[in-house]
Amino acid sequence: MKDGFIRAAALTPKIRVADPAYNAEQIIKGIGEAAEKGAQLLVFPELCLTGYTCQDLFLQETLLSGAKEALAKIAEHTEGLDALVFVGLPLEKDGKLYNAAAAVQDGRVLAFIPKTALPSYGEFYETRHFTPAPEQVSFLSFEGREIPFGREILFSCDCVEGLVVGCEICEDLWAAQTPSTAHCLAGATVIVNLSASNETVGKDSYRRQLAEATSARLVTGYVYASAGDGESTQDLVFGGHNLIAENGVLLAEAERFENRTVY
Repeated sequence: MKDGFIRAAALTPKIRVADPAYNAEQIIKGIGEAAEKGAQLLVFPELCLTGYTCQDLFLQETLLSGAKEALAKIAEHTEGLDALVFVGLPLEKDGKLYNAAAAVQDGRVLAFIPKTALPSYGEFYETRHFTPAPEQVSFLSFEGREIPFGREILFSCDCVEGLVVGCEICEDLWAAQTPSTAHCLAGATVIVNLSASNETVGKDSYRRQLAEATSARLVTGYVYASAGDGESTQDLVFGGHNLIAENGVLLAEAERFENRTVY
């Protein structure tokens, strides 16, 4: 942080559906490029380790174990980097499957944050595969460590005064009672959103307004990273519409359909 500011990045890698090993390589490449440009808060899209459009492949153990192996590889790559990284993956816990974000820093997975609001209307049917975030924070065993798992988790740093990061996932921003509201009431100053928001007529304007209005209402920074080219287009089309807003002002916006990184 310099003069009270931290550099944030919203990144959209070009992934392959159901190929966690390849996707991890693209995410690691993105981490390296963003770190070289001084970014210390990096946000990747929802379910980016597998792809959002895997459909019933989410029920295959091969895909789920591959995603965890890919996450371990990403975590190892972050060792020594001065950055907090958020990546999305499907995660099984106690016989239930969650759409989760992993917070990674300096070679370790710090926490898993599951999605709260699961859309099951129109073109969405997430409840076919996923379970909403539980009410209470618990722990999940990963790579020999017990990792916090839950939606009510904030991230702070002793050496960066005033920086407290909260996380929500895609539809959480559209919900009537957003996790970000509780996060900011508990002290969060920046919210990250890992998203796979599809493109429909006029949706980009509404998405932009939501990010701006949320950052204004909560007096916070808002970093929104969305899925793009590389996802299946069977039911959905994704534009990689990345946004960064603060206190109601849009600071950065990606051109859609180009898989850009914005800072």
